[in-house]
Amino acid sequence: MLLTHRSRRLRNNQSIRQLVKETYLKPSDLIQPLFVIEGKNKRKLIANMPDVFKLSIDNLVKKVKELYSLGIRCVMLFPCINPDLKNDYAPDAINPDNLMCRAIIALKKEIPEMIIGADVALDPYTIHGHDGVLTKDQKDIDNDATVSILVRQAKTLANAGADIICPSDMMDGRIEAIRYNFEECGFINTKIASYSIKYASNLYGPYRNALEIKDLGGPKNKKTYQMDFCNKKEALAKAEIDINEGADIIIIKPAGFYLDIIHTISTAFTDPIWGWQVSGEYAMINNMDNYDEIMFESLIAIKRSGAQNIITYGAEKMAKLLK
Repeated sequence: MLLTHRSRRLRNNQSIRQLVKETYLKPSDLIQPLFVIEGKNKRKLIANMPDVFKLSIDNLVKKVKELYSLGIRCVMLFPCINPDLKNDYAPDAINPDNLMCRAIIALKKEIPEMIIGADVALDPYTIHGHDGVLTKDQKDIDNDATVSILVRQAKTLANAGADIICPSDMMDGRIEAIRYNFEECGFINTKIASYSIKYASNLYGPYRNALEIKDLGGPKNKKTYQMDFCNKKEALAKAEIDINEGADIIIIKPAGFYLDIIHTISTAFTDPIWGWQVSGEYAMINNMDNYDEIMFESLIAIKRSGAQNIITYGAEKMAKLLK
């Protein structure tokens, strides 16, 4: 055959493949989620999540130092608080001496260069496990009452030193309310990474195990506030709303099952996008024999689809491999 074009010419050795590679992954693209618990020298493995631990603040500081040395430049914190601090109205969420605030203060003291993202939602603090407070009839989430608490929670975390506030609750209007409050209080450089597109996915099970949420009280699921995974146009509308309300970064969760959504949003908007490789996705990949190769391929897929950064429980291990 006499061919004018042979695609394999650009694949026939490692050097040429590296030269024409379109998508790259580096440690600073990755964001490590971390769970913090009370106590000293505590390290508790999370069920169904190999190599993922809940850490006391002293061990959290050690871990974040290791992550920084690997080239990771952002971590996202989630609290696992004592059950006796939980109730229907999540008062510990706005306590300036709560577990999250103490963790942020310790991290910023020891590793000030690391960017700290702080989750904003009420599910770690409510006894019923929902992301907001219940309506009086306990059949739904009270949107506006929840937003009022979220504004105070965000301000509390920003005051502790969080660099990025990450509202994951999916309440309407909370980005605008938080942004206005930040402007009024002088937190003009505190960034908001909004979970604009958080689907009511079946892939969050191991995360809920970490927070020890066994059965939701009130509504039996989160479908009245998290998005229907059948919808795509709604994702465009929600991203535009949050950008207009003052979000600096758009988070899409989950990531691996929603590459079309990441691509659509990245094409429509110029704002940075974070893809969230959630606990269920991580657990599935960990069940494969060739974990390293599959994890790398999955992260490249998320990056290729349009995400600037990826939140993944595999960030540390992948950063070691990339180094």
